[in-house]
Amino acid sequence: MTKIGVVVGTLRKESYSRKWAKNIVELLPEGYEVEFLEIGNLPLYNEEYDANSPAEYTAFREAVARQDAIIFATGEYNRSIPGVLKNALDVASRPWGQSVWGGKPALVVSHSIANLSGSLAQFHLRQILAFLDMPVLAQPEVMLANSQNLIGEDGKVNNQGTIDFLQSVVDAFVPFIEKHKA
Repeated sequence: MTKIGVVVGTLRKESYSRKWAKNIVELLPEGYEVEFLEIGNLPLYNEEYDANSPAEYTAFREAVARQDAIIFATGEYNRSIPGVLKNALDVASRPWGQSVWGGKPALVVSHSIANLSGSLAQFHLRQILAFLDMPVLAQPEVMLANSQNLIGEDGKVNNQGTIDFLQSVVDAFVPFIEKHKA
């Protein structure tokens, strides 16, 4: 069983990021176990905690460590990633030299309710993931513009072309995981 952790970059329970992530993981083939890794309860990273980490840090690091791959789904805040997502990345990459992200294949999904499609958030997140030594699926890129129009009230993607595109993403990510997982 291949384990995929999903990190949603926003906190709102009904966020578009969470809805996109749920739609994508439903397209995974059998043999993949999905765990949504919650980030909203993590205290802000503080190096002073390295010697005696809060329980939330330990639990999150352990959750990341048990994954074979990670899907990041995020909106764009002020032309970058949300602060809560950056905090989660920092928490699981510390203490220095003990990052649990390294080597895990990743998929980045960005979206926006405007035409920018979260492209700058995606760019910044990819830079961080490169430093964290995470191979990231390069193509197809998943940047979803006007995302509120592509998801119905039931939380499901309501456009067959978008569903087909997301399936092509999953179809590319599955062999990418197998190629890169430790």
